[in-house]
Amino acid sequence: MFEGILLKPSMVTPGAECKDRATPQQVADYTLNLLRQRIPPAVPGIMFLSGGQSEVEATLNLNAMNQSPNPWHVSFSYARALQNTCLKTWGGRPENVKAAQEVLLVRAKANSLAQLGKYTGEGESQEAKKGMFVKGYVY
Repeated sequence: MFEGILLKPSMVTPGAECKDRATPQQVADYTLNLLRQRIPPAVPGIMFLSGGQSEVEATLNLNAMNQSPNPWHVSFSYARALQNTCLKTWGGRPENVKAAQEVLLVRAKANSLAQLGKYTGEGESQEAKKGMFVKGYVY
């Protein structure tokens, strides 16, 4: 009963210590080729983890995967790549709540566009571009 499941995999990206970074198109190609070989079209959706990528990198990679039709709905199930800049902006201070909400809305809109293949990456903050890989991180 594949029609009743959603998958939540990681994207195929170079290892954290690899000096050569992959382009969003390379990540999309490797990830989608792997999924097409193993995941039947009856699965309705693939919801990707961000896996330590920066907010912008995860969004660009998702966008690249949605540049052409897929047999499944390809979207996101990010935690840190959705919340990181928001939480840093808030910093636990009540006076920063509005600014943090605005940053969260920017991230949500960016990923909404990416799951449609319409994200451009324009106007992103430097904070959103910072990688979030933590060696030995345990969920």
